[in-house]
Amino acid sequence: MSHSYQAEPHELLTQKPGFLTSEDWWAVWLGLFIAALSSAQAAGLDLLGWTAKYSVWTDLSQAVSPNTKSFGFLGGFGSLLATWAFLLAITLVGARAMGLNLRRFAAGFSILYAITALSTIIGNYAYLAATPDKLGKFGISWSLGLGELGFVVALLLGLILGNFFPKAAAFLSTAGKPEWYIKTGIVILGMTIAIKTVGAMGLASTVIFRGICAVIEAYLIYWPIVYIIARKFFRFTPEWAAPMASGISICGVAAAIATGSAIRARAIIPTILSSVIIVFVAVELLVLPWAASTFFADDPLVAGAWMGLAVKSDGGAVASGAITDTLVRAKALADYGVSYQEGWVLMAATTAKVFIDVFIGIWAFVLAVIWSIFRLNQAPAAQAVKKERHAVSLQEIGERFPKFILGFAAVFILFLLWGLSSPDMVKQVSAGAGQANLLRNVFFGLCFFSIGLITNVRKLWQEGLGRIVGVYAVALIGFILWIGLGISYLFYHGILPPVVG
Repeated sequence: MSHSYQAEPHELLTQKPGFLTSEDWWAVWLGLFIAALSSAQAAGLDLLGWTAKYSVWTDLSQAVSPNTKSFGFLGGFGSLLATWAFLLAITLVGARAMGLNLRRFAAGFSILYAITALSTIIGNYAYLAATPDKLGKFGISWSLGLGELGFVVALLLGLILGNFFPKAAAFLSTAGKPEWYIKTGIVILGMTIAIKTVGAMGLASTVIFRGICAVIEAYLIYWPIVYIIARKFFRFTPEWAAPMASGISICGVAAAIATGSAIRARAIIPTILSSVIIVFVAVELLVLPWAASTFFADDPLVAGAWMGLAVKSDGGAVASGAITDTLVRAKALADYGVSYQEGWVLMAATTAKVFIDVFIGIWAFVLAVIWSIFRLNQAPAAQAVKKERHAVSLQEIGERFPKFILGFAAVFILFLLWGLSSPDMVKQVSAGAGQANLLRNVFFGLCFFSIGLITNVRKLWQEGLGRIVGVYAVALIGFILWIGLGISYLFYHGILPPVVG
């Protein structure tokens, strides 16, 4: 297997934090650009009407279409091409600024897009995706009702390529950037959440406030327990245990990297942890949304917040929230005859995850101070660099802060204030947010496929990562899932999304 493919997490460690050279910042720029284009609806300009809209189908010709009638002349295939050309153009700008091989990125991105589009179409087949109230529309008597199944199809295809076709995976790895894609999608999501907040201010403020409380509790409980398990039961040094506790208990790859940098751990440590985290996230994506929808269709926001607190990566948490949103709404409609408004379950998952990310910088700074004062690293390599330790740098911790959170906050606050000051514009801006949401779904699909692509299960076992996997499995199954569920239930039980109709 090529070194460029396996070095993916390491690239995250060495990536320059400049405004034009990091994935985090390019997630901000792309997200802001798409939000700006979509907001032109308020001025009567339909700048994204050509974007492909995927629909549940029995007739394949109805699976994809432009999202507005004014671009109907493109047809489904034309809208797919237009969406591909637009996304390729804007991501190529970012790829060039980040120093990627443009020809290889363009070729890889085009293949990723094609597979993602195909996965979405497959996932929208009526017998797989139609909700109970739509069976008559499609002339069918049953359906699995598995909305957002296209994400899972993309993940499975990525896993197949990543594990059985290493040469193809190596070629596509230049464009396989799950963190970039999901963070861009999250920035765009800020617009949708802002519009929903304007429409239901009381409920939205409750969700956000409780999300902050839930995250604080998660930090105070998750991290020390994982750290103790890693140290006392699996005999890891502090140099290993701290990034492991952050990565497993807080926010996956980003937290492991930030903590490793803050305590001056060797770069290989968060690199290896990142690979293990990705594998577990892939498994959680396949299991947790269905568990949440099975047991919490009558408590939707509990299900959403659980995804945000239990799935340990930005991409995995938000994507699992999107799947859970669809599954919970379909089950609630089938079992209780209640049609909840789309997006609130996803909002609960996203706000929990966003606030977790916000605290990464703070937590990394706290750990940096503790490690600097007490000189906790005991590994031989760490001993060698003790003399080179310097005072904790606020600038360095700031560089590790996830910048896409700034983009999400900027989009959310801007559209929230706009909606509150000009209520008459909400309808038009909502239409624009819907168009941006279509592109957000594409970025999510690209993320799912990329996660599968870079998840090489066999390689991990060859590296002898049994103890790390053991810590993760004990922590996740032993208490993270259940404490996360308990916290979600404590803060969100009985709070229901708005009902459609």
